[in-house]
Amino acid sequence: MKRLMLLSTVVCSLTLSACTNSTMPVWRNDPAAPVQPAPLAAPAEPAPAAAAADGTPIETVPFRLGSSSVTVENMAKQQSCTGGRGAALMTEPGITEVYRMLCDDGRVFRAKCDMHQCKPM
Repeated sequence: MKRLMLLSTVVCSLTLSACTNSTMPVWRNDPAAPVQPAPLAAPAEPAPAAAAADGTPIETVPFRLGSSSVTVENMAKQQSCTGGRGAALMTEPGITEVYRMLCDDGRVFRAKCDMHQCKPM
């Protein structure tokens, strides 16, 4: 009986060590290889300021994703509004949020979300 337990223990330990060695990644650091820093992305240039017909500057808002952006995009898709970068958060994140999405045909889809319950505006 003792031989059987010893044999089963050895078999189990060999099986586990074989599984562990075959599935675990091997990390080797070559001390002779120079470390290259990651390339830095070029800073984005600001978009040129747009102006209205009378010359007054038009304020632009940067694109921000919100917690309900996907929900608003799905609502817009149901009303045949697709394209652009998607639904952008226009207000500060919070209980009530307003989203805006530019459609391919030039329309603007807006939605208001109260505690993640969204309705078109």
